[in-house]
Amino acid sequence: MTIALPSTRTRMTPRLACIAGALVLLAGPGRAAPATQLLDQGWQVRLAPGDAREAEHPQAAHWLAATVPGAVQTDLMAAGLAADPFVGRNEAAIQWVGLSDWVYRTRFDVDPATLARRHAELVFEGLDTFAEVYLNGHKLLDADNMFRHWTVSAKPWLRVGANTLEVRLHSPIERLQPWLKRQPYALPGEFDSAFGDEPKGLQTANYVRKAAYQYGWDWGPRIVTEGIWQPVHLDSWDGLRVAGFHVAQKHLGAQAAQLDVQLDVDADHDAPLPVEISVFGPDGQPVARQVADVEVVAGHHRVVVPVTIAHPRRWYPVGYGAQDMYTVRVRLDDGGTPLYEGSRQVGLRTVELRRDRDRWGRSFAFVVNGVPIFAKGANLIPFDSFPTRVTDARMRQTLESARAANMNMLRVWGGGYYLPDAFYAMADRMGLMVWQDFMFGGAIPPRDAAFVANVRQEAAEQVERLSDHPSIVLWCGNNEVQSSWLSWGDRKALQASLAPAENERIKQGMRDLFGDVLREVVAQHDPDVPYWPSSPSQGGDGFANSLDDGDYHYWDVWSGEAKPATAYLDVTPRFQSEYGLQSFPDLRTIRAFAGAGPLQADSPVLRAHQKFDGGNGNRRLLDYVRREYGEPKNFPALVYLSQVMQADGIALAAEHLRAARPRSMGSLYWQLNDLWPGVTWSSIDTYGRWKALQFRARRFYAPLLVAALRHEGTTTVSLVSDRTTALDARWRLRLMDFAGKVLREASHDVTLAPLASTQVARYSDAQLLDGADPRATFAVFELIEDGKPISRNLVFFALPKDLRLPQPHVHAQLTPSATGYTLTLAADALARDVWVSFGDLNADLSDNSFDLLPGEPVTLDVTSKASAAALRQALQVQDLAHAMGTPP
Repeated sequence: MTIALPSTRTRMTPRLACIAGALVLLAGPGRAAPATQLLDQGWQVRLAPGDAREAEHPQAAHWLAATVPGAVQTDLMAAGLAADPFVGRNEAAIQWVGLSDWVYRTRFDVDPATLARRHAELVFEGLDTFAEVYLNGHKLLDADNMFRHWTVSAKPWLRVGANTLEVRLHSPIERLQPWLKRQPYALPGEFDSAFGDEPKGLQTANYVRKAAYQYGWDWGPRIVTEGIWQPVHLDSWDGLRVAGFHVAQKHLGAQAAQLDVQLDVDADHDAPLPVEISVFGPDGQPVARQVADVEVVAGHHRVVVPVTIAHPRRWYPVGYGAQDMYTVRVRLDDGGTPLYEGSRQVGLRTVELRRDRDRWGRSFAFVVNGVPIFAKGANLIPFDSFPTRVTDARMRQTLESARAANMNMLRVWGGGYYLPDAFYAMADRMGLMVWQDFMFGGAIPPRDAAFVANVRQEAAEQVERLSDHPSIVLWCGNNEVQSSWLSWGDRKALQASLAPAENERIKQGMRDLFGDVLREVVAQHDPDVPYWPSSPSQGGDGFANSLDDGDYHYWDVWSGEAKPATAYLDVTPRFQSEYGLQSFPDLRTIRAFAGAGPLQADSPVLRAHQKFDGGNGNRRLLDYVRREYGEPKNFPALVYLSQVMQADGIALAAEHLRAARPRSMGSLYWQLNDLWPGVTWSSIDTYGRWKALQFRARRFYAPLLVAALRHEGTTTVSLVSDRTTALDARWRLRLMDFAGKVLREASHDVTLAPLASTQVARYSDAQLLDGADPRATFAVFELIEDGKPISRNLVFFALPKDLRLPQPHVHAQLTPSATGYTLTLAADALARDVWVSFGDLNADLSDNSFDLLPGEPVTLDVTSKASAAALRQALQVQDLAHAMGTPP
């Protein structure tokens, strides 16, 4: 049997959600506690006997030490038989691994007491992907889904003493390619292999339930992993065990929350069972207690005990309230002897995806606890090509960076894998809402019954596992499957080649999977969280990428026509769930994979780490830089200017979307993180280093924002407030020349409406400039609270390369402080897009990528283990004028 919660589970709305808890079954009189024996030691791996690549890689045909959980590729790297694919141009050299078959084995001991148990099960929490499992030579299992748990009875083949467990893994490419070549046509996939291991247009990834990004994406390498990627254990028990513990919410009101504590019990015999429930509030104090006698019947049975919490405190997204959590503890007792003890942390809240018709079409807005929330955030890709290398510390650093940048939502994108419980528990505690895709990344899926049944079981297991997290506010069927079918060239070409009836069968398969199957799974296992069939979509199977209904992916900037960033101002979707611009990562990150030699945009090693358009993305990136800033002085200047370009463009889009509230209610740019050191759309690179965009996000996602958006000679000024109460403030306009002289100044009192954008002014260039030189003048718009500027936006009247920017002298003073150092910067003229760095030294700054106005110094906090002398010597301050060279 499976240890996942059963399909009979019921959930009520509004919702209570749980984060990681403890489950402990204790022994009572005459009873032995269920036992779990971890099988994570002593593993070995080798090429499968007879594999075609044995002659080319003879050392891999011998048994090597293996790590479980892990992957064959990481074991080969540890053994010195494969180079790091993230360094240099090594990616090509590791492709053979994913084209080969492999065998894992281990030996483990079983004692007589374990063998005497009535039940003994082998549990594989994740096999990647086509796997056969043998115990003492007996085949137990055929696995074919990376995202599923696999549980099989092992008792008939276990022995007292030594036992041999073997897992045979088959290359998903080699297994599927012969079959695919026999088909009348291939369903369109995503990215063709750059290494010739699959014919163009004949991709196997969409026919197997495996992380799609591992076949290569336009921001990451092709590394088709194989391995035992999740824990393995032997579970034994008899008499009774608790297989699942859940707390469901039946009602949430101001006066009371009514909960059902649900225990899934496996029992060999009918028996009475005393249950004690204790609930502790966010402050740790007891708030409820319930004792009940329940009758357990033989077989699988759900025990339900109702509990009421008076005057409940709710869980809120960050910025809207506290992330209050309750602890629910359960104790099963047998005549005073504990049989079982478990605990969960739970959060109380309601969530709605509001879809009202209005003058712009139909809304797309998240409403939590009755509060409409503008979603501010980014898309999250997998953390690494090898999931088992991802630590809690790395996930926490990324989530903390998102929260520090005033984000409140992350979209877990559908081409990766379902993340571990620890990720969602962190999001719960940080108040970060999670848009959770099912794992479909854009390729058209097969429609056969076996594939659909496999996906249904996968989805049921994953929704059951994750449904107890208050952070999850949306389940989404896929990423770009529907929109790609309707608009991408290869899809249209396939449709033109097929008979109408066959086209309709493909479409009906997608309707069935995303419109019915996954929707039903969510309705059954997590009914109080909204389901959305595809991103982007209108919620049905019609036009998929609409400005006036549903969510929207906008790629005319960068992709498609490669429009300038100002084109962001021409579209106002209801919720923009993807858009982005690329940039180079930090020079330290580049040197980590490229070495110390000379570099330019088209260097082979940089092309190898640029996956857009087969490596040609660096040319597009250079074109975007030239369009705005002219020719970079050198390669470091190009790196800097690429980040300025990215930050400026995404800031323009995000501020436009926020200013358009409530017409628009979400901004999720592509992408937050990286999984390898590459040239991508990320705002944080693979080492956790913030690009300029991440610093800028903290400002354009701030709770209070002045958005001054200049488009086609007109500047519109809007004041945006995410606060839930009205705010009395002032906004100020200053017109200045680049030397700092104020040519004009005006300020106005204003009351900012809560949860709203308020347009306060609209100026033509002529009105703002009043005769001043547009190439040597800029406008400063500020929102002021209690006499202090809390948001600032600068408006320029020409492209940066056409401005007469002076090359300012920036004075820097570094002094020790109680927590590290302070760095004060002052400029004698406007210094645009100041970037502070310390060479190869590691130093964290409280801010970066900002404009420094003459006469208005900025003080930063610096945290570093380096000495003050070392920091002063390594300090570098860049600005736009110096990176662009001599002003026009």
